[in-house]
Amino acid sequence: MADGTVNAGELNIPTKKRSGSDDQYDGAAAKKHQLHKLSPHAEDPAAALANSRHEFGEHGGVNMSIEASATFTVMEPDTLRRMFAGELGPDRDFFIYSRHFNPTVLNLGRLMAALEGTEAAYCTASGMSAIASVLLQLCSSGGHVVASRRLYGGTHALLTHFLPRACNITASFVDIRDHEKVKMAIVEGKTKVLYFETMSNPVLTVANVPELCRIAHDKGVTVVVDNTFAPMVVSPARLGADVVVHSVSKYISGGADIIAGAICGPARLVNSMMDLHHGTLMLLGPTMNPKVAFELSERLPHLGLRMKEHCNRALVFATRMKKLGLKVIYPGLEDHPDHAVLKSIANSDYGYGGILGVDMETEEKANKMMTLLQNCTQFGFMAVSLGYYETLMSCSGSSTSSELNEEEKALAGISPGLIRMSIGYNGTMEQKWSQFEKALARMQEPNLLLKV
Repeated sequence: MADGTVNAGELNIPTKKRSGSDDQYDGAAAKKHQLHKLSPHAEDPAAALANSRHEFGEHGGVNMSIEASATFTVMEPDTLRRMFAGELGPDRDFFIYSRHFNPTVLNLGRLMAALEGTEAAYCTASGMSAIASVLLQLCSSGGHVVASRRLYGGTHALLTHFLPRACNITASFVDIRDHEKVKMAIVEGKTKVLYFETMSNPVLTVANVPELCRIAHDKGVTVVVDNTFAPMVVSPARLGADVVVHSVSKYISGGADIIAGAICGPARLVNSMMDLHHGTLMLLGPTMNPKVAFELSERLPHLGLRMKEHCNRALVFATRMKKLGLKVIYPGLEDHPDHAVLKSIANSDYGYGGILGVDMETEEKANKMMTLLQNCTQFGFMAVSLGYYETLMSCSGSSTSSELNEEEKALAGISPGLIRMSIGYNGTMEQKWSQFEKALARMQEPNLLLKV
């Protein structure tokens, strides 16, 4: 609450309406809370999710109820004062306002904490709101961030343009593979955050999470990792990262129908972000709709199954594409420079990620290929985002990385003809592969544009 009194990772939210005095319920809720603390997180993220407490509905339904209220009533006037003073909070089933805490959203946060193996988690309205809120909480005016030069375009723009202009927070971009340069870029006493993606967007550089965490922690720097590309596949917090952020819109949602984000980390950080006077989540208000939280909580149990199929098909397609002579970027291939790193940090049995890159060298060739794949053979859709059950394709340099200038794209390894493919699982694998082969064959036909 006001001074960080709630462990959001272990919140137990009873579903029955209070009756009687608030003090009577306070004791009963505390006792119930003690009986339902989370068991220790298992190493496997699917096991950790399965071990988390199941939230039942108000009337005994197998699914939790949706708490759609914006504001919450109390039985006694003094209870409001005690809640605003931080004496009573969601851990005892006391809620003020859904911009602060909401039972349905809190339950999703508890599941996200289990997934990533963190003490707490808070879910937000978008992935960018999660990233921005974390950085603004950890860095004050004059602060400094060391970041990978290979980042999602929106994050790169936030660090390059918005934060320096609006907040006097600066960033240095480095090759995250070059650990000596990472060390040199950290300014002791000024650098507050080391920020990188587990698998970079879009060129799929894999970060050596344990080693980067060691470097940062030796210098007193907080490590924030965007794990959007690799839920289940890699668990950065279990490897030493302090904070893990997600665009939940992607794999975790899986339906390309929800915009959402998540912040997973220590309870003290999450609580500080909800502080009434200084908390970025409280004061900027990137609040998740509880109906969205309910939808997402229903999708998390089968995330592991979906990720395995995304990853399996991506590996098969990348292997076959390479045999056809295409320039393929996929960390599951042995010739990928980070293949050994990913094998050493990945969770067992989930594969190497569901994203691959096909470098067609020029934007013209990339556009022709995507046009054929969508409009002629139905292999996938030309669309940004990822994690959908259909394959999604985009030319990164002119879309999701368009915020970078030409020099920045070159340093990040983004060629003009790079097609990012989020491999889906709809249809049979051989059906989809046949569609890809047909499109590739048509690329060789004369007067192609007249026929498309």
